[in-house]
Amino acid sequence: MRAALFFLMVFLAGQAFSATPEDRLSGVFQSIEANRLDEAMQRVDALITDYPNFRLAHLVRGDLLLARSRPLLTFGNVVKTVPQEKIDGMRDEALARLRAHRQRPAEDLLPRAVLQLHPAQKHVLMVDSRRSRLYVFANDAGRARLIADFYVTLGKNGVEKTRQGDQKTPVGVYHVTANLPRKKLTDFYGAGAFPINYPNEWDKRQGRNGFGIWLHGVPSNVYSRPPRASDGCIVLANPDLESVGQYVQVGLTPVIIADEVEWSDPAAVEADRASLAAAVERWRVDWESRDTERYLAHYSARFTAPGQDLAAWSAHKRGVNGTKRWIKVGLSKVAMIRYPRERDFVVVTFDQDYRSDSLSNAMRKRQYWVKEDGRWKILYEGAG
Repeated sequence: MRAALFFLMVFLAGQAFSATPEDRLSGVFQSIEANRLDEAMQRVDALITDYPNFRLAHLVRGDLLLARSRPLLTFGNVVKTVPQEKIDGMRDEALARLRAHRQRPAEDLLPRAVLQLHPAQKHVLMVDSRRSRLYVFANDAGRARLIADFYVTLGKNGVEKTRQGDQKTPVGVYHVTANLPRKKLTDFYGAGAFPINYPNEWDKRQGRNGFGIWLHGVPSNVYSRPPRASDGCIVLANPDLESVGQYVQVGLTPVIIADEVEWSDPAAVEADRASLAAAVERWRVDWESRDTERYLAHYSARFTAPGQDLAAWSAHKRGVNGTKRWIKVGLSKVAMIRYPRERDFVVVTFDQDYRSDSLSNAMRKRQYWVKEDGRWKILYEGAG
């Protein structure tokens, strides 16, 4: 009996050790909701002992002390000598973390934005700005399977960055361009940083500017920051950034920043994927056919490529295709990601292997496809 009790104690200690600070804070919230305030105090004291710079935990502890004399109405029932903006920020953080704990996505749903990942992309990151949450999805045979999620801080002025210095986080589809280790940065960036490619081609077309949007950590004297506190970057607690870093592949990992994650059933996601995949395949076949007008019918009247509009692109393609006796086009490593806020607008990337009687080349290509009058059309095409 003693041996069984000993192993149970070891198991429970291991569970507590493996739990994240957010898991442990959720346990404090659960104890408060069950009106087990002594238990909540024990849990928050243990959390503060292990993470003394977790300011939100200190705020919750203060609330628990106050609860001994009067009922708790909200987070942050502190004396007025503490700056209100700091209390408001920690209260917002507490509510964001609590909502994430209570509103877990159903296991049978998929993110509608991720239509297809190519085999080399092991993971995709997606930011839900309204929930201050970063979701990590694994590539499960091309589909996105949720495996982890983390609290994040975004821009002071919210999202939809348009210009340098607006202190907003961009909305769009990006990818990680570098891995900057702690030793190359100041303490402000904490455990490290992962820059993303803002502004991308679509941002530039919309006249958006600015630079330096990173995923990064926090200074060593804090555990986390309020939901809206950065100059536009996506900021995580240092242990969380280190966890996310295990999933990041420079140049490959997509980073989708949206107002919120739209969840959908697998059948609906597959229908959207199949519809666009069929359109891409028809474009490829029509290119091989050397029927240039049929090929050009896949392009939107609003189409642009680097340095070209549709008229210039069409003239170029008519001239080139008219000289070919045969054309073969192979596509591989195809990825399809729906763009946030845009209706039926998808970023498609692939490796293109082009061969003809007079030329052969291979390149990574990026296209933006949009549905116009019920038909998929290409809005942009360029090197990926």
